Amino acid sequence: MDLETVRTVVAVAEEGQFQVAAQELGVSQQAVSKRVAALEAELGVRLFTRVPRGARLTLDGQAFLPHAKAVLRALEKATASVRPGRRPLRVDVMGTRVMTAGLLQDFHRAHPEVALDVVALGAAGKAVLAAVRDGSLDAAFWARRIPEDQLPPGVRSERVVDEPILLVTGTGHPLAGADAVTPADLAGHRIRMPGLGQGTEWGAYYGELADDFGLDIDVAGPNFGADHLLQTVADSATVATFMGPRTPLAYPAGLELRMIPVHRPTPVYPHSLLRRDDNPHPGLAALRAHLLRAYSEPRGSDTWVPAWAR
Repeated sequence: MDLETVRTVVAVAEEGQFQVAAQELGVSQQAVSKRVAALEAELGVRLFTRVPRGARLTLDGQAFLPHAKAVLRALEKATASVRPGRRPLRVDVMGTRVMTAGLLQDFHRAHPEVALDVVALGAAGKAVLAAVRDGSLDAAFWARRIPEDQLPPGVRSERVVDEPILLVTGTGHPLAGADAVTPADLAGHRIRMPGLGQGTEWGAYYGELADDFGLDIDVAGPNFGADHLLQTVADSATVATFMGPRTPLAYPAGLELRMIPVHRPTPVYPHSLLRRDDNPHPGLAALRAHLLRAYSEPRGSDTWVPAWAR
C-alpha cells in the first residue's frame, strides 16, 4: 500500500466518481481504477460499489476512509514540519554565557520572527563539525582549525567575529592600575585558564599565544566555571586571567575586578559560523547576513591570531 493509492481512494470517496477523482489527481481514469482494484485485492475487501452515477463506499470502505484521511493528514503535518522556516533554527553557541551566545541574542532582537533552538554543546570542533554535517545542527559557532578545503563536502565555515581578549585582575594585582598592557608585559605573571583541554580549539589558541609571547598560562586543576575563576582572581594579588569583553555575559555581583585591554598587538579569538551550504532554512540565511554585515577582518599588525587562523 502506497500513499498515492490511499490518496486515490480518498479522492474517489469524496468525489463519488472515478472520472472526477482522476481529473482531481491529474491521472487517467484507468490509473484510478487500477489503484483502487490493487488496494482492494491487497486488503481482500471491496471498498466501493459501482453504481450508475459513480461509486459508493461499501461498509468496509466506510471503515477504511477515516483512517486513510488520518494518514494523509499526518503526512501533511510531517511535510509541513520540515518546510523551510517552519521549525526553529538550531544553533550551537558553545556556552550560554560566552560572546557567541550574546551574538545570537543580538540576532534575536534584530529578527524576533526567526524561532531559535539554542544549544550549548560545549563539544570539541570535530564533534560540532559532525553535527552540522549530519544535520543535527543548522549552524554552530567554532574556531576553524581545519583548512577550508578539508571540510566535508557541502560544509562551509565563515569568520564572523574576532573577540579581543582582556586581562582580568583583582585590585591588588601589580598590573591592576594599567590603562593597557602588551603581551610582553604579561611575561612572568601567572594567568589562570582552567579547563583548556589538549586538542580543543581554546587549548590550541592559548597554547600558541603562550609560546609566541612567553606567557605562563596555568591550565591545571579543576574547572569550576567562570564565577569561581573570577572570584579567585578578585581575591588574589598574583593571579590574572583572560576573558573577552562579553565573556561572561554577566559577572558575579560584588567583585572588584579590573578589565585591562591588551594591545600592540591585541590577541583576538576568531569565531566562525559553521553551516551546510544546502540548508534551505531562511533563518540561517538571515543569521549569516546579520553576522557578516557587522564583521570586518582585522588588517595589519595591530592584532594577533594563531597561525591556523591567518
